Amino acid sequence: MDSNILITICARGGSKGIPKKNIFLVNGKPLIAYTIDFAMEFKNHIDCDIILSTDDKMIKKVASDHGLKTSYLRPSLLANDEAGKVETIDHVLNYMETENKKKYDYIIDLDVTSPLRTIKDLLNSFDILKKNKKAYNIFSVSDPNHNPYFDMVEKKENGFFDLVKNEEDYFSRQKSPKVYDMNASIYVFRRKFFELKFRTQITDKSLIYKMDHICFEIDNPIEMEFLDFLIKKDYTKNIL
Repeated sequence: MDSNILITICARGGSKGIPKKNIFLVNGKPLIAYTIDFAMEFKNHIDCDIILSTDDKMIKKVASDHGLKTSYLRPSLLANDEAGKVETIDHVLNYMETENKKKYDYIIDLDVTSPLRTIKDLLNSFDILKKNKKAYNIFSVSDPNHNPYFDMVEKKENGFFDLVKNEEDYFSRQKSPKVYDMNASIYVFRRKFFELKFRTQITDKSLIYKMDHICFEIDNPIEMEFLDFLIKKDYTKNIL
Protein backbone atom coordinates (compact mmCIF):
# COMPACT_ATOMS: atom_id res chain seq x y z
CA MET A 1 0.00 0.00 0.00
CA ASP A 2 1.30 3.48 -0.85
CA SER A 3 2.24 5.73 2.05
CA ASN A 4 0.91 9.23 2.60
CA ILE A 5 3.84 11.62 2.91
CA LEU A 6 3.89 15.22 4.09
CA ILE A 7 6.82 17.59 3.60
CA THR A 8 6.94 20.52 6.01
CA ILE A 9 8.97 23.67 5.41
CA CYS A 10 9.11 25.76 8.58
CA ALA A 11 10.13 29.40 8.36
CA ARG A 12 9.21 31.90 11.06
CA GLY A 13 9.72 35.59 10.56
CA GLY A 14 11.47 36.59 13.79
CA SER A 15 15.10 35.72 13.03
CA LYS A 16 17.45 37.80 15.18
CA GLY A 17 20.92 36.62 14.11
CA ILE A 18 20.21 37.44 10.46
CA PRO A 19 17.14 39.66 9.94
CA LYS A 20 14.72 38.14 7.40
CA LYS A 21 17.06 35.13 7.17
CA ASN A 22 14.56 32.82 5.46
CA ILE A 23 14.13 35.16 2.50
CA PHE A 24 17.68 36.54 2.47
CA LEU A 25 19.04 36.59 -1.07
CA VAL A 26 21.67 33.93 -1.72
CA ASN A 27 23.20 34.29 -5.18
CA GLY A 28 20.18 36.40 -6.11
CA LYS A 29 17.60 33.86 -4.91
CA PRO A 30 15.66 33.87 -1.62
CA LEU A 31 17.06 31.24 0.76
CA ILE A 32 13.67 29.57 1.18
CA ALA A 33 13.37 29.09 -2.59
CA TYR A 34 16.18 26.51 -2.56
CA THR A 35 14.20 24.29 -0.20
CA ILE A 36 10.93 24.85 -2.05
CA ASP A 37 12.58 23.86 -5.34
CA PHE A 38 14.07 20.80 -3.66
CA ALA A 39 10.71 19.70 -2.25
CA MET A 40 9.08 20.12 -5.67
CA GLU A 41 11.83 18.02 -7.24
CA PHE A 42 11.41 15.30 -4.62
CA LYS A 43 7.69 15.23 -5.41
CA ASN A 44 8.69 14.12 -8.93
CA HIS A 45 10.27 11.02 -7.36
CA ILE A 46 7.75 10.22 -4.62
CA ASP A 47 4.21 11.56 -4.42
CA CYS A 48 3.73 13.82 -1.41
CA ASP A 49 2.04 16.96 -0.12
CA ILE A 50 4.09 20.06 0.72
CA ILE A 51 3.14 22.67 3.31
CA LEU A 52 4.75 25.91 4.49
CA SER A 53 4.59 26.80 8.18
CA THR A 54 5.18 30.50 8.74
CA ASP A 55 3.79 33.37 10.77
CA ASP A 56 5.19 35.96 8.37
CA LYS A 57 3.20 37.41 5.46
CA MET A 58 6.33 38.37 3.51
CA ILE A 59 7.73 34.83 3.75
CA LYS A 60 4.34 33.52 2.71
CA LYS A 61 4.36 35.79 -0.36
CA VAL A 62 7.92 34.86 -1.36
CA ALA A 63 7.02 31.19 -1.04
CA SER A 64 3.92 31.75 -3.17
CA ASP A 65 6.01 33.53 -5.81
CA HIS A 66 8.17 30.38 -5.98
CA GLY A 67 5.24 27.99 -6.37
CA LEU A 68 4.32 27.09 -2.78
CA LYS A 69 0.93 28.58 -1.87
CA THR A 70 -0.74 27.90 1.46
CA SER A 71 -3.73 29.02 3.49
CA TYR A 72 -2.02 27.97 6.74
CA LEU A 73 -0.63 30.62 9.07
CA ARG A 74 1.39 29.57 12.10
CA PRO A 75 -0.10 30.82 15.40
CA SER A 76 1.98 33.38 17.30
CA LEU A 77 2.39 30.94 20.20
CA LEU A 78 4.54 28.78 17.90
CA ALA A 79 6.46 31.69 16.39
CA ASN A 80 8.51 32.84 19.38
CA ASP A 81 12.02 31.93 20.51
CA GLU A 82 10.71 29.35 23.00
CA ALA A 83 8.67 27.35 20.47
CA GLY A 84 10.19 23.99 19.53
CA LYS A 85 10.49 22.56 16.04
CA VAL A 86 8.61 19.37 16.90
CA GLU A 87 5.52 21.11 18.25
CA THR A 88 5.55 23.41 15.23
CA ILE A 89 5.55 20.44 12.85
CA ASP A 90 2.88 18.67 14.90
CA HIS A 91 0.55 21.67 14.62
CA VAL A 92 0.81 21.96 10.85
CA LEU A 93 0.50 18.17 10.54
CA ASN A 94 -2.84 18.27 12.35
CA TYR A 95 -3.94 21.14 10.12
CA MET A 96 -3.07 19.26 6.93
CA GLU A 97 -4.76 16.05 8.06
CA THR A 98 -7.93 17.98 8.80
CA GLU A 99 -7.76 19.88 5.51
CA ASN A 100 -6.98 16.84 3.35
CA LYS A 101 -9.02 14.35 5.38
CA LYS A 102 -6.23 11.77 5.53
CA LYS A 103 -3.53 10.52 7.86
CA TYR A 104 0.13 10.88 6.96
CA ASP A 105 2.39 7.88 7.47
CA TYR A 106 5.64 9.84 7.16
CA ILE A 107 6.48 13.47 7.78
CA ILE A 108 9.61 14.97 6.21
CA ASP A 109 10.88 18.29 7.52
CA LEU A 110 13.30 20.26 5.35
CA ASP A 111 15.00 23.10 7.18
CA VAL A 112 15.26 26.31 5.17
CA THR A 113 18.55 27.25 6.82
CA SER A 114 20.35 24.05 5.76
CA PRO A 115 19.77 23.70 2.01
CA LEU A 116 22.86 21.73 0.94
CA ARG A 117 21.05 18.42 0.51
CA THR A 118 20.56 16.10 -2.44
CA ILE A 119 17.62 14.04 -3.65
CA LYS A 120 19.86 11.02 -3.07
CA ASP A 121 20.29 12.10 0.57
CA LEU A 122 16.57 12.21 1.15
CA LEU A 123 15.75 9.03 -0.76
CA ASN A 124 18.47 7.11 1.09
CA SER A 125 17.54 8.39 4.54
CA PHE A 126 13.86 7.69 3.86
CA ASP A 127 14.74 4.16 2.76
CA ILE A 128 16.83 3.53 5.91
CA LEU A 129 13.93 4.54 8.13
CA LYS A 130 11.39 2.45 6.25
CA LYS A 131 13.59 -0.65 6.58
CA ASN A 132 14.01 -0.28 10.34
CA LYS A 133 10.51 -0.89 11.67
CA LYS A 134 11.52 -0.13 15.26
CA ALA A 135 12.88 3.38 14.54
CA TYR A 136 10.74 6.45 15.08
CA ASN A 137 12.76 8.87 12.98
CA ILE A 138 15.99 9.64 11.16
CA PHE A 139 17.93 12.87 10.79
CA SER A 140 20.91 14.02 8.74
CA VAL A 141 24.35 14.54 10.25
CA SER A 142 27.84 15.56 9.19
CA ASP A 143 31.34 14.87 10.46
CA PRO A 144 32.07 17.31 13.30
CA ASN A 145 34.85 19.86 13.63
CA HIS A 146 35.25 18.97 17.32
CA ASN A 147 34.74 15.97 19.57
CA PRO A 148 33.50 16.21 23.19
CA TYR A 149 35.79 13.28 24.13
CA PHE A 150 38.87 15.05 22.77
CA ASP A 151 38.74 18.84 22.36
CA MET A 152 35.49 20.27 23.73
CA VAL A 153 35.46 21.53 27.32
CA GLU A 154 32.84 22.73 29.80
CA LYS A 155 32.81 24.27 33.26
CA LYS A 156 32.58 21.63 35.98
CA GLU A 157 31.07 21.87 39.49
CA ASN A 158 34.45 22.78 41.00
CA GLY A 159 34.65 25.90 38.83
CA PHE A 160 37.41 24.54 36.60
CA PHE A 161 37.18 23.34 33.01
CA ASP A 162 37.47 19.82 31.71
CA LEU A 163 36.42 17.75 28.71
CA VAL A 164 32.68 17.47 28.18
CA LYS A 165 33.13 13.69 28.10
CA ASN A 166 36.03 12.51 30.23
CA GLU A 167 35.18 8.94 31.18
CA GLU A 168 38.43 7.75 29.58
CA ASP A 169 41.63 9.34 28.28
CA TYR A 170 41.67 9.77 24.51
CA PHE A 171 44.87 11.24 23.16
CA SER A 172 43.86 11.53 19.50
CA ARG A 173 40.70 12.42 17.66
CA GLN A 174 40.96 9.22 15.63
CA LYS A 175 40.75 7.01 18.74
CA SER A 176 37.94 9.00 20.35
CA PRO A 177 34.38 7.64 20.09
CA LYS A 178 32.69 8.64 16.83
CA VAL A 179 30.35 11.62 17.13
CA TYR A 180 28.40 13.65 14.58
CA ASP A 181 27.02 17.14 14.06
CA MET A 182 23.29 17.40 13.45
CA ASN A 183 23.17 19.61 10.36
CA ALA A 184 19.37 20.20 10.50
CA SER A 185 18.92 19.59 6.78
CA ILE A 186 16.67 16.50 6.76
CA TYR A 187 14.31 15.03 9.35
CA VAL A 188 12.06 12.09 8.51
CA PHE A 189 9.48 10.97 11.07
CA ARG A 190 7.13 8.06 11.29
CA ARG A 191 3.64 9.05 12.38
CA LYS A 192 4.28 7.11 15.60
CA PHE A 193 6.81 9.77 16.60
CA PHE A 194 4.05 12.38 16.94
CA GLU A 195 1.58 9.96 18.49
CA LEU A 196 4.09 9.34 21.29
CA LYS A 197 4.39 13.11 21.88
CA PHE A 198 8.16 13.43 21.74
CA ARG A 199 9.33 16.99 22.39
CA THR A 200 12.66 16.90 20.53
CA GLN A 201 13.99 15.23 17.40
CA ILE A 202 16.15 12.84 19.43
CA THR A 203 14.50 9.72 20.85
CA ASP A 204 15.66 6.36 22.17
CA LYS A 205 14.96 4.94 18.70
CA SER A 206 16.41 7.52 16.33
CA LEU A 207 18.62 6.84 13.32
CA ILE A 208 21.14 9.05 11.52
CA TYR A 209 21.98 9.57 7.88
CA LYS A 210 25.55 10.77 7.39
CA MET A 211 26.08 13.08 4.44
CA ASP A 212 29.29 12.68 2.47
CA HIS A 213 29.39 16.30 1.34
CA ILE A 214 29.36 19.76 2.91
CA CYS A 215 26.12 20.54 4.69
CA PHE A 216 25.65 23.04 7.50
CA GLU A 217 22.95 25.06 9.22
CA ILE A 218 23.13 28.84 8.84
CA ASP A 219 23.25 30.54 12.24
CA ASN A 220 25.25 33.69 11.51
CA PRO A 221 26.12 36.12 8.67
CA ILE A 222 29.49 34.46 7.96
CA GLU A 223 27.81 31.14 7.22
CA MET A 224 25.35 32.90 4.94
CA GLU A 225 28.28 34.42 3.05
CA PHE A 226 29.93 31.01 2.83
CA LEU A 227 26.77 29.48 1.36
CA ASP A 228 26.56 32.33 -1.15
CA PHE A 229 30.22 31.75 -2.07
CA LEU A 230 29.70 28.00 -2.57
CA ILE A 231 26.73 28.52 -4.86
CA LYS A 232 28.40 31.29 -6.87
CA LYS A 233 31.50 29.14 -7.37
CA ASP A 234 29.31 26.26 -8.57
CA TYR A 235 30.63 24.05 -5.77
CA THR A 236 27.08 22.90 -5.14
CA LYS A 237 26.14 22.22 -8.77
CA ASN A 238 25.80 18.51 -8.04
CA ILE A 239 23.87 19.19 -4.84
CA LEU A 240 21.35 21.89 -5.68
